[in-house]
This record gives sequence, C-alpha cells and structure tokens, in this order.
Amino acid sequence: MKKAMKKVTKKTMQRQMRKNSCLKTTRLMTLLLLLALPLASNAHQQKSAVTRILFNSYTGNIEVMHRFFMHDAEHAASQIFGERLALMESAESRELFGNYVINRFAIDATYANGETDTLDLNYVGAEIDGQFMWVYQEIAADPEITALAIVNLALRDVWADQINLVNIERDGEIYSLTFTGSDERLGVELGA
Repeated sequence: MKKAMKKVTKKTMQRQMRKNSCLKTTRLMTLLLLLALPLASNAHQQKSAVTRILFNSYTGNIEVMHRFFMHDAEHAASQIFGERLALMESAESRELFGNYVINRFAIDATYANGETDTLDLNYVGAEIDGQFMWVYQEIAADPEITALAIVNLALRDVWADQINLVNIERDGEIYSLTFTGSDERLGVELGA
C-alpha cells in the first residue's frame, strides 16, 4: 500500500509541477502581451509620406502625387478636423483631406532668367488605392525652370516626427528632398 501511495503521490506531484509550469508560462505570456500592446498600437502608424513631382513630357505638365498611408491619413484627419472622417467611404471627406494637403504644400520655381514664382498648382482630386490615400495636383510645365524650392508641411503639424520625402523626376533624373525635424522649405537645382 505504501508503494501505491508513493506512485500516486509521485504522479500527483508530476501533474502539479506541469500545472505550475503551464501557469508560469501563461503568466509570462500575458505579461509579454501586456508589455507589447503599446508598441502594437503605434506599429501601424508609419508617420511618413511620399510626394512625387513628375515633369511629364507626354502631357506637358508638372504632376504632383502625394501618397499617405491610409491609417495615418484617417488618424490625422480626426485630429485636424476634430471628428472622425470616413475617408474610405466618403468622397467629400477625401476632398476635405485633399484641401488640407494642398494648403500645406507649395512649389517655388526659379527660371533660367533668375526670376522666381510660386506655382499655382491645380487640385486634380484624391483617391484611395489599397492602403494608400493619394492627393493629386498639376500645372503646365515650363521648360525654363532651373530650380525648385518646396514647402511640405502635410501631417507635420500633427506629428513632430512626421517625415515627408519628395522625389522630383525630370528628364530621367531623380532628385530627393527629405523633410524632417524643423525643415519647412528645401530646394534643389535641376540639371545640376
């Protein structure tokens, strides 16, 4: 009978040890999950945007295409306008966000004769493509443009760590400007 009790006691102890081990593992996983939640909630915010300025030789226009991560655009729009905007569902909301973007973006062009002028970009529209929100502008291109100065404050008034990359494409060349920190206006010589 003592042998039987020892076996039961041994089996009971083994079960209890496994149970304690599982409990410790569960507690550890729960703790790790709780620690990771703040990181996961911010992980989907990219806080970066890309603008492409294309001197399109086929259309004769300078085409400006602003690309934002959809989640960033929706999150920022709710902060900017004080209410949640349904950018996915509402063309009116997309236009409102598009107007916000174009009011925080400008191009000053310098011409071969040394004159400088702010380009009066036309708003073309906004659309959603997958995980991105696009805002479009354009203006007739002038072949005498030799340099550009860009202002790109979109979402930078919402998040101090927002990064805006601007790629300018002309005659097969690509020029890049990166807006970070306190950058408000950056310039580039074209053809240099």
